[in-house]
Amino acid sequence: MTETNLAVTEGNSKRAIIIGGGIGGLLTAKVLSGYYGEVLIVDKDDLPEKPENRSGTPQDFQPHRLTPRGSMIMNRLFPGFNNDLLASGAPSSLNKIAHLSNPYGSHAMPNPEDEATFSRALLEWVFRERVKKIPNVRFLLKQDVIGLLTNSKQTAVTGITVRDRGQSRQQKTFAGDLVLDASGRSSKLVIWLQELGYTIPRPDILKVSLGYSTRHYRIPSHLAEKWDVIRVDGNPVKKEFTGVFSIVEDNRAEMLLWGAGGRYPSTKAEEFEQTVAHLADPFIAEVLQGLEPLTSPRGYRISELSRQHFEQMEKWPSGLLVLGDALCNFDPIYGLGMTMAAIEAEMLEQCLIEQRANPTPHFEQKVLQRLQDAIEPAWWLNCVSDLQWSGVEYRGQPLEGIDFAQKYFNLFLQEATTKQNFEQFLLYWGVNSLLFSPRVMIDQHMVSSILADASTADKQWFHEFFKKRDQTLDEYLDQLPSFSGASFVSFPPES
Repeated sequence: MTETNLAVTEGNSKRAIIIGGGIGGLLTAKVLSGYYGEVLIVDKDDLPEKPENRSGTPQDFQPHRLTPRGSMIMNRLFPGFNNDLLASGAPSSLNKIAHLSNPYGSHAMPNPEDEATFSRALLEWVFRERVKKIPNVRFLLKQDVIGLLTNSKQTAVTGITVRDRGQSRQQKTFAGDLVLDASGRSSKLVIWLQELGYTIPRPDILKVSLGYSTRHYRIPSHLAEKWDVIRVDGNPVKKEFTGVFSIVEDNRAEMLLWGAGGRYPSTKAEEFEQTVAHLADPFIAEVLQGLEPLTSPRGYRISELSRQHFEQMEKWPSGLLVLGDALCNFDPIYGLGMTMAAIEAEMLEQCLIEQRANPTPHFEQKVLQRLQDAIEPAWWLNCVSDLQWSGVEYRGQPLEGIDFAQKYFNLFLQEATTKQNFEQFLLYWGVNSLLFSPRVMIDQHMVSSILADASTADKQWFHEFFKKRDQTLDEYLDQLPSFSGASFVSFPPES
């Protein structure tokens, strides 16, 4: 095997190993199955025979929702998966009402799309059933990956070492032409690389100290047929909790509370219900009245988010890749995790197509750079939002335009909400869900238009902002990130 073309050598004898059988691992398995004779998915859990939460995904109990961008990519990889979800009991969002509240007011609109709303367990099960049918993909279950195999010079990864999680605790090795880490937040990749003598750049860290608390309810059919989602965004200035109510399969409603900066919603039933009752918009509390609780509230906390910069390493072992939360993880409240897993799987597919057509050396390092290009807008948007909350701190490479974007995005949302401008509101939502590039919203013409309608106080804020930097609006916008390396749906959307 040569190190210059290790990842996409033709022939059925080549094996790709994926560490982690979650959403990212399953999407990647679909991509890699077209380039390798065998794809081996290694996971520490056993696979449930029906949609059930797994111990390896502690966030399973919390709500999950696909963005349009994530759904578009997943539907290309697994055509018709939405129909599979609906056939498995997931309710449809078609013509149901989405009530979205923010500090400036609310929007209520029927959902025109026939989208399934589901639990994480059901989505993973549907994808896993699809992957099981791919002839050259197999699963290796109840195994802990405890290290990487390399060549003698440790310049190429050639496989993995696993330890059985059963009583035997037996260790085995598996050779592979590509090892891809999709193991999520529990990834040990940094430790493994350091043990091999590699120097790892310091990651960007967003110390969010965020917490979820979720409770499930039985929902009667007349309400299930009416509501798609109800979301109440808390005001960072007032340190309010955010609440999200949504409906999934088995006549269940999921009620989530979210807080950042060390403000954790309670997992005690009485306190949980009191917090829901005191959300900025009482709408959710009204809908919850009389619903039968099915569970106690369950919490999930994240101390910090991290973005690794493996692409900056002078040396990187061939035969090794990483994506998903193992590379960069996000605040789950924005629904970017599964979307980014899909975007990264699609980016990997594009890189494989290019490499097969025109083989070049250092393939893996090029993939890591392309993945960083894809991550950049999501990480930037996550920081723009979370750094508004008191107690959230950032440590890492400089982020351009955060304070400007916070003020401007809030002004954009305020105008869209108070004027009930649905087109503007959907643009705001589309940018923050990675459908459109942030540059669409921070275009010179659009910024000028928003500022022209701003209050005197807001106009003064921006005047002082640009004056302090001795820049015009155009000059300042030119220095903001271009996000040109990432891919988006064109705006305005093509008909």
